[in-house]
Amino acid sequence: MRLTVVGCSGSYPGPDNPASCYLLEADGFRLVVDMGNGGLGALQKYIGLYDVDAVALSHLHADHCVDLYSYAIARTYGSPDGVKPSIPVYAPAGARERLAGIHGEGDAGEVLDRFRYETFQPGRTEIGPFAVTAARMNHPVETYGLRFSHDGVSIAYSGDTGETGELLALARDANVLLCEASFTERPGLPGDLHLTSRQAAGYAERAETGGLLLTHLQSWVQPETSLSEAATVYSGGLDLARPGQIVEL
Repeated sequence: MRLTVVGCSGSYPGPDNPASCYLLEADGFRLVVDMGNGGLGALQKYIGLYDVDAVALSHLHADHCVDLYSYAIARTYGSPDGVKPSIPVYAPAGARERLAGIHGEGDAGEVLDRFRYETFQPGRTEIGPFAVTAARMNHPVETYGLRFSHDGVSIAYSGDTGETGELLALARDANVLLCEASFTERPGLPGDLHLTSRQAAGYAERAETGGLLLTHLQSWVQPETSLSEAATVYSGGLDLARPGQIVEL
């Protein structure tokens, strides 16, 4: 299994870092996990525009899904060979309606039909060669943490979440936990929204993951602070996500 960090910026894209977007590959299958602002453009550095086999969305906030609409446009109008066949999109309920809202008034059928919408539920499903476990996270909208397993290795992805025991179960013994770390420690942080890097590290330590990759890093947070706070808790391999980063398992 190969993970490529396409974008890992929290809440909005930076000049050189798209919002959340990750590419998972195994056995020639290409799965895009989240497609936030700027993700589609940067994705083309790593694979062809029409080489995506499926998309999985952790939730429907814009910084995790909005470029899916751009991808629908590309698959409808962008190829000289004509309209591309539909591919599956696994997402919380309402993904099609979310794209329709971005499209606005008028007939959006041809654009929206570039995808076959599969609704995530807690539990296991198969996406190409990946065994996928979905678990509800603690976020203001319906959000799923996702664990991707293939050929004896696993990557757990938190999506966006506040503190929840579901994340601990999802990450148990994973080779890598790709975990949001939006906040650093300070008084008065909002609850049920995001994790601090120290909290993320606590989940990785208790779940005994093989590595921790901090992501969804906010532009107003110093990366060195996130890393140092996590290092006080987690004893395994620790790193900050960055665009273009590749993890081979």
